[in-house]
Amino acid sequence: MIQLLVLDDARMAQALVDYLATLGMSCELTQSELGVSVWLADEQRLAQAQQEVKRFLSDPNHPRYMEASWQSGRADARIDYSKGMTDPVTDFLHQAGPLTLVVIVACLAIYALNAIGLPIFDQLAFHPTLAQFTDWQAWRYITPAFIHFSVLHLVFNLLWWWYLGGQIEQRLGSGKLFILLVVGAALPNVAEFFTSGPLFGGLSGVVYALLGYCWLRSKLQPACGLSLPPALMGFMLFWMILGFFDLLGTRTANIAHLTGLLVGLLQGWLDRHHRPA
Repeated sequence: MIQLLVLDDARMAQALVDYLATLGMSCELTQSELGVSVWLADEQRLAQAQQEVKRFLSDPNHPRYMEASWQSGRADARIDYSKGMTDPVTDFLHQAGPLTLVVIVACLAIYALNAIGLPIFDQLAFHPTLAQFTDWQAWRYITPAFIHFSVLHLVFNLLWWWYLGGQIEQRLGSGKLFILLVVGAALPNVAEFFTSGPLFGGLSGVVYALLGYCWLRSKLQPACGLSLPPALMGFMLFWMILGFFDLLGTRTANIAHLTGLLVGLLQGWLDRHHRPA
């Protein structure tokens, strides 16, 4: 099973699935509070399915899709439009890939170890001084992203990581998500060090990299299957602006957020002609 796209409108998703069925492509729907996901059963038909998705996104109200639902005679048969999935754990796992889950587990484990008093921060924090930039502890460019200082900080970042990282990994593969994770951690961490010193942490620089990537690539290449509601993009930009004006009531890594966003936008622009694997 491979995810083709996520839609806000359940009936429109059903119409697309019914139309793909008329072309011999079997699909399934899963529903959650984030929307309705369309999953292709036969991965050998992926290229053809992606072309049909691109055509659908360019004109989702074309009569061919509603006619396919009428012909099937069961427009409401495969999904409950009144509520989401009854198994939230299955839904959570279904919308994430292995790398997405590994990072979530790593962040939870590091937070737990730090909470019980183990000196995990000292081992994972950024280089203490500029003179140590060239030493062999290269992991310190990345690992501050896995350190969180409160439950709210942890939950907020992991939910965004799951939502955005899961999309990217499901649609574009673990390799692409790994690149965004490494670059989206290292460059924002370096920028934050030069701005505020080494005492920082959190996955939010990576989150902003994923945010910029999903937003720009979904605009430049809708057929890639990534989606990001404009309201969510607007909220995160507003949140970043509040941080720059110290209106959040807590210290935030503002430069890391901005650098991460720029990393994601740049990678999204570079990948604008790449076809999903």
